[in-house]
Amino acid sequence: QVQLVESGGGVVQPGGSLRLSCVASGSIISILNMGWYRQAPGKQRELVAAISSTGNTNYAASVKGRVTISRDNAKNAVYLQMSSLKPEDTAVYYCNAARLFYNYWGQGTQVTVSS
Repeated sequence: QVQLVESGGGVVQPGGSLRLSCVASGSIISILNMGWYRQAPGKQRELVAAISSTGNTNYAASVKGRVTISRDNAKNAVYLQMSSLKPEDTAVYYCNAARLFYNYWGQGTQVTVSS
């Protein structure tokens, strides 16, 4: 199994930035498709950004231009650099790792954007 641990969340002012990190156990991350999801209270969990095992990226329209997802296979890590944060970005952000028949989730890290 793969264990995912997120970090980097916190409270920021609108327009601020945060860098979320997700570190996976073992060295299997290189063959996994990775993604960041978020879930606000009372809402469905939604995809924020994803990066395939080959480096292809995909972003939700709501964050495109403000978010960059990247991965460092040597460090078994995936990152989400966020800037120009808005109050509507407030949510618990989850790291996801997926492969055929496998789907792993981290515990989540809270991001709060408030003035």
